[in-house]
Order: sequence, then C-alpha cells, then structure tokens
Amino acid sequence: MSGTMVKAAGVEPAPPGNKPAWWRIAAPLAVIAIIAVLPPPAGLAQHAWYFFAIFCGVVAALVLEPLPNTAVGLIGITVVASLAPWVLLSPAEMANPSVNMVSVAANWALSGFSSTTVWLIGGAFMFAMGYEKTGLGRRIALTLVSKLGRKSLSLAYANAFAEALLAIVTPSNSARGAGTMYPMVSNLPGLYNSKPNDPSSRDIGAYIMYTAFAANTITSSLFLTGCAPNFLALEFARKLAKVDVSWLDWFLASAPFALPLLLLMPVVVYVLYPPRIKNSPEAAIWASAQLKEMGPVSRNEITLAVIVAGAVLLWIVGDHWMDGSIVAFLAISFMLVLGVFTWGDMARNHAAWTTIVMLATLVTMAAGLARVGFITWFANFAAHHVGGLSPTATIMALTTIYFISHYMFASLTAHTSAMFPIMLGVGLALPGLPARELVMALALTTGIMGVISPYATGPAPVYYNSGYIKPAEFWGLGFVLGALFLSTLLFVGIPIMMLH
Repeated sequence: MSGTMVKAAGVEPAPPGNKPAWWRIAAPLAVIAIIAVLPPPAGLAQHAWYFFAIFCGVVAALVLEPLPNTAVGLIGITVVASLAPWVLLSPAEMANPSVNMVSVAANWALSGFSSTTVWLIGGAFMFAMGYEKTGLGRRIALTLVSKLGRKSLSLAYANAFAEALLAIVTPSNSARGAGTMYPMVSNLPGLYNSKPNDPSSRDIGAYIMYTAFAANTITSSLFLTGCAPNFLALEFARKLAKVDVSWLDWFLASAPFALPLLLLMPVVVYVLYPPRIKNSPEAAIWASAQLKEMGPVSRNEITLAVIVAGAVLLWIVGDHWMDGSIVAFLAISFMLVLGVFTWGDMARNHAAWTTIVMLATLVTMAAGLARVGFITWFANFAAHHVGGLSPTATIMALTTIYFISHYMFASLTAHTSAMFPIMLGVGLALPGLPARELVMALALTTGIMGVISPYATGPAPVYYNSGYIKPAEFWGLGFVLGALFLSTLLFVGIPIMMLH
C-alpha cells in the first residue's frame, strides 16, 4: 500500500494520442443545428433562441467530451462572442448607436473571470497543494483512516458528518466544500493506492470524492447557514411575501427530508457507484504505523494549520467585510511568504488553472441565458402551466420547475437572483397558495440542486476535476441523486410543511 500523496489533475477525455470519435464532435453540432432551425417559441426573441441552441450544444459537449471541458467552455464563449450580432445582442441594442457591439461581446466573454466564486475555487486547489507539500493532509487522512478506515462506508460518513458540522458555521458552501473539505478528502484515496486518472480510481477514490461532494449539497439545504444564497432567498421572501424565517424555522422545515438524505446518501452511492475496496481491516493498522513513522507535527504543518484555521474563521465571521475569494488570496499570500509553497508550485498546478478557466467560461455561458432574456421567458412560460392545481400540487410543480431550471445556471447565487423572485411572484399571484410554505419549498431547493451537474455549484468543478470521477459518471450520478433529492423534498418535505 502506497502512502504517496495524490494530486488533482484535469480529466482527459481520451488516452494521449487518440482522437475523439467523430460522433462525439458531430452530436453537439447536431444539437445546435436542430434547435437553431426550429422556430423560437412564442414570446422568445430569435437571438435568445439561437443562444439557447449554442448553450445546449455546449452542455452536450460537456457530457460527451470531444475535447476537454475547459476547451469546450472556451470555444462556447468564443462562438457566441463572434456571432454577437445574431446571438447575444437584441435588435434594439443593434439599432442603438450608443451600443458598442465589440465591447459588449468582449466584456461578456470575459465576465466569468471576474466571478469571486471562480477564484475561490481556484484557491481551493492551492490549499490542497499546501496540504500535500507540508504533509498535513497526509497526517489528517492517516488519522481518519486509523480511526474509521476499516470500511469505505465509514469514511464516507465521517466526511458527511464533518460537512454537517462545518455547515452550521460556514455560510459559503464553496469555502466549506472546496476550501476546507476537499484539501483533506483528496488525501484519502492515495492511502489506499487509488490514483486519479487511473483504473485504480474506482478502488475507493471515486466513491469517497463523490460522497464528499454530495454531502456538501445536502448540508447546504439542511442549514440556513449552509450556503449564502439561502440568505438571499429569504431577503426576497421578506420583501415580496412579507415572510420572515429564522435559523430554527429553516432547520425544522429542512430536517424531515434533508437529514434522512444525509444519512442515506453514502449508502445510496455505495450501491449505485460501489468502491472496489469495501473492507480493509489492515488499512487502519497500516495508517497507525505510518502516523508513528511521520513523527511529531512539523513546523510547516503547524504554519499551514494556523493559516487554514484563520481562513475558516474569516469565512465564518468575516463575510460582511471580506469576500471569501479575498480570504483565500490572503491565506495563499501567507503560504507564499512563509514558504509553504512557491509561485513556481502554483504556476505548475494544472488542475487549479484548468478549473478556473472551465468554471469562468461556464459561468459566462449560463449568465448569457439571463442576458438574452431566456430565463425570464422560461420561468413565465413554465409557471403559466401550473394553474388549476391544488395548493400542495402547485407548490410541488413550481419547486420542480425551479429545480430543473438549474441546469441552465453555473451558480446557486445567480439562479436565486434570477429565478427565485419570478417563481415566488408567480406563486403569490395564485389564489389560496400559502406564502410561507411556498417560500420554504423554493428556498430549500437551493443547496440540493447543486448536485445535478459539474458546474451547478462552486465545489462541483473541484471534485469533477479531481481525476477520480469520469465525466459521464458525474453527470449520471447527478441525474439520479438530483431526482432522489428532489423527490424527497416533494414527497416528504413539502407535505410535512403543509401540515403545519
């Protein structure tokens, strides 16, 4: 059994030297062509329909991977920016002489790189590198394995419970999942000789990484403090519906469906996506011996631990005066000054820069749907088809629409900002619909919908690009768990809420 630390790397679509199969290229292009030649639905502008066609083609390419996903995202924004007069800008904008088409297209194409979440996620990879270089990540992983490593299932539960504890006090699911949990969890597979971008990734690494990611999405809905968009949703609720929700109110509404999900999820993934290493009694003994060989905690480990503890503290209590991404930059600056790693180490961190570019381009593509008016059209179109149902069925229908529409977003905050007030407004306009239950059903969707795609929430790209989970597997698991999470909210959470 090897104790070599593993390093996250970008997921390659095919073995080196192999060209992608022709159908992997043809299928996304066919999706774009078929949608584009169809007439746009009533009420939707032609340029918005063209943008939607390109967006669907990008999503198809992300699933099929004719090229690495970073390249797909880059090509997507390039195509849109190049065709801006027909795809990005409305006829009114084109007719306005004060609108500089070139600047609008360029500013849109590069807008994702100004996203604070993108840089926070990139910083998470640097944190992980610090854990690797100092040995602190290995020490933490060995400690976990020595205590709980006899079974892969117990390791998954340890990660899930750690996520839950952090979610009580960390209002950024990206800071929690990508900046705190991922750097520790990424050290576990290597202790079992399960390596990224290798057949051994399915031994235990893929299972551990995916359950850690899925736990982050559940805890984001379980606690009001689980992710920042929860607070944004409640601010809309106060302004539009005159509904106030406390931390306890939130927990009492979420616990009946989210707690069972947190407890069942490691078992569900264990069945759907089983690790090859299920029992390893010798692992705990080996890990204990390795801990003794490591000796006392080193100065660099202590340095990193102090820096990380400071970053976590600022993520918890300092969000009102320092953005999470700046906290990550501050921590990285200290790591550079104190010699935890060098700029050369950072420059060579392929996974970090790959993820930054991939997420920035996908954030831009998703934001483009809102810019061209597709999101508003979709919300209004879908909401108009729920009239005549019972209050409970109406809330279920609006919640389902809200959840599924997240495939068009690369940010929980962006989704909440764009869709929550629309869906809430539509529901409030329907007679007899209880405002408080509607607010809670929509708001509690925020965290769990992050499981559906590799770009749905901040931590997703980190685990997706870890090299352990194949793209098609990530999408497939996201679809199945997304259906499970939504069904549990619809048929357990909402009915219980409606009883009060």
